[in-house]
Amino acid sequence: MMLPAAFLFSAHLLLPVADSVPELNVEPVCQGIAQQGGSSYHATATGKEKQDCMHSEAEVRQELVKRWSTFSASDKAQCINESKMGGDSSYTELLTCLEMARDVRQLGKESNASNPPAPTGRKPAPHRQPMP
Repeated sequence: MMLPAAFLFSAHLLLPVADSVPELNVEPVCQGIAQQGGSSYHATATGKEKQDCMHSEAEVRQELVKRWSTFSASDKAQCINESKMGGDSSYTELLTCLEMARDVRQLGKESNASNPPAPTGRKPAPHRQPMP
């Protein structure tokens, strides 16, 4: 029967995002950063630059672990999807995405609070005195 299988699949889509920092493979992005740093592929400097990048990404991941619960579930889902699609992933990119999403939402709240709603274009009905 197809209905139960379809129901189970769609129910899976409704489950919340795992509430922990995802495991990302940052080695490819760090290798690319090291290679773009001006050193040749086999130079010892490339290895040092890659290790520095890997260390930096580990520190950013620890920061994400500390702050993970402060970000909204919808922002987490969106930013995790963005960080995993179309290329190399990094914790720095994930943290930046989460912070920007939070800040944009906060700016929107502040803007709405300081600006009253725009007029609708309708004029209020004139006040009429009751007839005696």
